[in-house]
Amino acid sequence: MHQAPAPDQSTEPRGPGGVQGFIDAHVHVWTDDFTRYPLSQFFAPRDMSQPTASPDDFFNHARPSGIDRAVLIQMSYYGFDNSYMLDTLRRYGDVFAGVAMVNWEQDDPESEMRELARQGIRGFRIDAERDPEARCLGSEGLDKMFRFGGEEQLTICLLIAPEALPVVARQCGRFPHTPVLIDHLGQVGMHGEIPRDQTEALCALSKYREVRIKVSGFYALASKRPPHRELVPLIHRVYEAFGPQRLMWGSDYPFQLVESYEDSVSVVRDHLDFLSAHDRAWLLGKSAESVFF
Repeated sequence: MHQAPAPDQSTEPRGPGGVQGFIDAHVHVWTDDFTRYPLSQFFAPRDMSQPTASPDDFFNHARPSGIDRAVLIQMSYYGFDNSYMLDTLRRYGDVFAGVAMVNWEQDDPESEMRELARQGIRGFRIDAERDPEARCLGSEGLDKMFRFGGEEQLTICLLIAPEALPVVARQCGRFPHTPVLIDHLGQVGMHGEIPRDQTEALCALSKYREVRIKVSGFYALASKRPPHRELVPLIHRVYEAFGPQRLMWGSDYPFQLVESYEDSVSVVRDHLDFLSAHDRAWLLGKSAESVFF
């Protein structure tokens, strides 16, 4: 069984060969073993971006950049069947943490959340980008998930379009004690431009103390090309609003591999001059560790 290294007491995460590495807070894995892990009814093998994305494949890309742990995000190819991710968590031990998906339209999503938490899951993803009903965050099932997340300190992880940020603010106001994590900078810049009103709507969420932002998915934002310098002002503004302890970096592997893995981690590790060593340690590991490990 793979084991993560013991936590280091320094404030600066280390690169390859160091005592403590980075944590990638947004990684997807899947297999082509469709007998043991069938795809959901909405996907066929031809729909997959690549045949497999195994944990070992991930580390082949990530370890040269200093990553030794990651947060696995349930892959939509499997729908609400979290079996492959759970088996990966069991196989690799403390190297991975997990964010699952449950059917919020069922009568009692809390029961499934409770059982998954017992198996080590610390967060639950809601795809509020593609599902119009989920985008409104107004259903009874979603309210139950938010309420239970607050009671048990389980993080609700939201994939949203930037136009929905005011709806997220309303929901966070209703459930102020629920940990919420916004994926991919709220996808501000997903259409090319980085609108000021969307940036400020994202930063306005900082008034809710339990909201965190995932500084991730650079390949899909603004110019969608490395070195992603046009994202630096957006990240700086989010940093000013939330502070480093409420931000965490993630790659969105393997979808991020339209460019090199190093193109993603180097944005935070090397090119955000406003970060101190202490700040960088939070974005590249300590924030994800505090929430998921």
